[in-house]
Amino acid sequence: MSLRPLALVAGAVAAATVLAGCSVVNDVRDQVQSRPSVAVTPQPPPSGAPGLDRFYRQRLDWQDCSGAECARLTVPVDYADPSGSTIEIAVLRVPAKRASKRIGSLVVNPGGPGGSGVDYARAADFIVGKGVRDAYDIVGFDPRGVGRSAPVDCLTDAQLDDFLGSDPTPDDPTEEQQFAAGAASFARSCATTSGALLAHVSTEDAARDMDVLRAALGEKKLTYLGKSYGTYLGATYADLFPQQVGRFVLDGVVPPDLTSAQINLGQAEGFELATRSFAAYCVKEGDCPLGTSVEAVMENLRSFLKKVDTTPVPKTGDATVPALTEGWASLGIAAAMYDQGAWRTLMDAMTTALAGDGTALMQLADQYADRNPGGGYAGNIMEVIYAVNCLDRPESSSLSEREAMADEAAAKAPTWGRYLAWSSLPCGFWPVKPTGEPHEVTAAGAEPIVVIGTTRDPATPYAWSVRLHDQLAKASLITFDGDGHTAYTRSNACVDGAVDAWYLKGVLPKDGLRC
Repeated sequence: MSLRPLALVAGAVAAATVLAGCSVVNDVRDQVQSRPSVAVTPQPPPSGAPGLDRFYRQRLDWQDCSGAECARLTVPVDYADPSGSTIEIAVLRVPAKRASKRIGSLVVNPGGPGGSGVDYARAADFIVGKGVRDAYDIVGFDPRGVGRSAPVDCLTDAQLDDFLGSDPTPDDPTEEQQFAAGAASFARSCATTSGALLAHVSTEDAARDMDVLRAALGEKKLTYLGKSYGTYLGATYADLFPQQVGRFVLDGVVPPDLTSAQINLGQAEGFELATRSFAAYCVKEGDCPLGTSVEAVMENLRSFLKKVDTTPVPKTGDATVPALTEGWASLGIAAAMYDQGAWRTLMDAMTTALAGDGTALMQLADQYADRNPGGGYAGNIMEVIYAVNCLDRPESSSLSEREAMADEAAAKAPTWGRYLAWSSLPCGFWPVKPTGEPHEVTAAGAEPIVVIGTTRDPATPYAWSVRLHDQLAKASLITFDGDGHTAYTRSNACVDGAVDAWYLKGVLPKDGLRC
């Protein structure tokens, strides 16, 4: 959604990538080799889907891939022209641990847009409860344009470094023009390198792919876990295919009816609230490098960012990034807001950054951007996020409108307001017209949908979960009173137990449950 996509990336993406190490892979390999294949009957397309029969009736050819099972799903580039070009979607399955208790397939998405569902599913032991892991095949896919699925690639790694490190908060007309030129250049480059696919990577396209996947998995209804942007994808699916909705959980909601300006402002306020929680923690620890009160911490953090805007920190520990700019510093600070377990790391990083060494803060920024230390990116999330968002909703290129938006956001969120307000400007110059509009989702006719909101979530404010819950025809809201981004399997047994009971027994959590 933004120039540095703060809010729509599930924090679990990075965690899943780290956790999918040798020990996890080896455990999974043993289970796969001892488990017979599950017989699958591909499902027919839903009514009103002419020309899609060959896609819906395809059989997935599962192959062992480092301890899990991988396959390729063929889908049309353009669902309005199913006889035209096709692409392949990367799919990964980690089979249920206990075949005798198997219920079916649980499709997962970690967020983004641009998070890898393949990597997320590979970390199956950590992203769902034990009972769910025993009973479900955990299935992830890289949505079209992402990772291993016909990836969008807009910039070289060096160009992306420059883009992410550039000034994210223009202060005068000259800087605004420079910012706009960079945004427009990014958009043009995406068109040049991505070709015709760029017009067909919307969330609706991905939701249609997900229904083809459901059918190929042999499931009459889709069981789904979506986090962060994955809730937007799930809500879109539910609105398109309400009769195919099974047990759905949407955790950390992005409501489809929000405009780009509303998202930017909401994210700014969310990060402001989360940063104040960090500030309180920092003060309580007793060795906070930013001050001895919450207000002092917030003011000194803003002063630090303002200083590095003009005088970057000279040491980054990375020869390919000569100095820690405001862009990189903002990413590093934002990264720690996703999980309160990283707050101590941020305190230490700020201590060294204030002393002239930005190495630790740069490492946090690398984790956020899916960037390898020393240069190079492990995925394309920092590019494809624009390709998807720019199709999903309109955006203005007017700098005067952007100035007014930034002023409003800064008044409500002094630390993050201007950063987020300017962040989505590339979509104002996007070479492909948006195919979507903000719209309410009711999913009329669907089974009840479980919605989870965290009260101090930085990336997807709690009010957004309440908003979608109130729009859905049938829904149950779980409120987690806590910090960090999303709730399920993060830190609360109350949330975990309610979600697990829904997946395993079909017991709908009590609407209004507070944990």
